[in-house]
This record gives sequence, structure tokens and C-alpha cells, in this order.
Amino acid sequence: MKLLTRGDTVTERPRDRAALLRLISLLLQYPDAELLAARDGLGRAAAALPDSHPGQALRRFLEWFRDQSPMPLARHYVETFDLRRRSSLYLTYYLHGDTRRRGMALLTLKQRYRVAGLTPPEGELPDYLPVVCEFAALAGPAAGEAPLRQHRKGLELIHAALREAGSPYALVLDALCAVLPGLSAAERAAVADLALAGPPAEEVGLAPFGPPPHEPLREPPHARAPLHAREVRP
Repeated sequence: MKLLTRGDTVTERPRDRAALLRLISLLLQYPDAELLAARDGLGRAAAALPDSHPGQALRRFLEWFRDQSPMPLARHYVETFDLRRRSSLYLTYYLHGDTRRRGMALLTLKQRYRVAGLTPPEGELPDYLPVVCEFAALAGPAAGEAPLRQHRKGLELIHAALREAGSPYALVLDALCAVLPGLSAAERAAVADLALAGPPAEEVGLAPFGPPPHEPLREPPHARAPLHAREVRP
């Protein structure tokens, strides 16, 4: 699933890092028929990655991913990412909660994509983690990975929630977090505080980490069409 359209102004970046982020973007997307049909190509792409910790984590994930039947895999994805706020893939929620600041953050992120010469996807919020990872792959480590660094606390919360739930998707977040700068002691304390208190609240007094209020739930696999055409390159 290609979520962003590349323009001529995007600069080149190290191939291995971009390939890793692109693969993470694909693996975190809903496992519809199109993605499942590309599993062999995804496996080849993972095998081509350097023998580093992130590459090893993705190869381990794909061993599980390639063996799953479509319906149980789709059910696991929905239960993991759509029905649990603690592992929601919409990053601005962790930083801004259900406040007006979140709307501004979404607009700023969409403008960042356009400035980089990329067309934001239709039908998906710009803070959806697969979109953010694809932007990082296309735009390079400096500007491209800035949103990932900005939402580092949210990524750590997702990672921790996936580990606690025993989800194999924790391996994908393991790979992603390993690519980014490590957390300082102060940042780790802030992550712990956020995990206890939950994100900010404003107009709507939601309990921390209840069901997601804005993000659309995935429809059952037989009723949901792919959002975009995918490109998988071995």
C-alpha cells in the first residue's frame, strides 16, 4: 500500500534505512488480501536488510506473519490496533489526547508532507503510523524522521502495550524504536507518567485509553477495499 505520492523535490537517503522504514510501514497496515498476496515479496525485502537488530526483528515477525490465515490475522490486527487505545496507531493522540491541539497537529503534519513534495493520502489521517513511517522513508533521516522523533513517547507506549499483550507486532515496533535515538532518563520518566495518567483531555472527558473516538474502525476483511495500491519491492 503506497500511502504517499513522491514528488521531485524529495532528496535521496541511505537505501537500507529507507528500505527498513518502508517495510515497517507496510507491515503495520491492515492485512487485507493485497498485503497478504505480497507476503513472499515482504519476506524477500526483509531478507535483504542488513543483519542488524531491526532487520532481525522484522524477519522474526514475518516468520509469524507469513504463517497466519487471513481471518485470524485480520481479527488480531483489529483487536490490537483498532479496539485498544493503548496501541492505537494514530500518534497525535498520545501527545495531545482529545483536544483542539490535536486537530492543529494533524494539519501541521499534513502541511509537512506537502512541503516535502508529497501528497497526503485520502481516507487516512496523517498521523497514522504507517503513513509517518513512509514519509520517513521517502524524505530521509532529517526532515522525514522528525515526526517519529516528535512522537517518540507515543511509540514507546505502543511498543510497551504490544509487548504486554503478547502481540507479534511488538517486533515491528521493536525494529522501529531501535532505528530512532535512545530515550534519556527524563524521557523514560515522561513515558511512564503518560502511561499512568493518559493523554490530555479537553472538551470530552474520556477516561484514559478508552475506545478510540475519532479513528474509523476497520471493516471486516470481506467488506473492506484497500485504501491505496501497494508496491512491494524485494
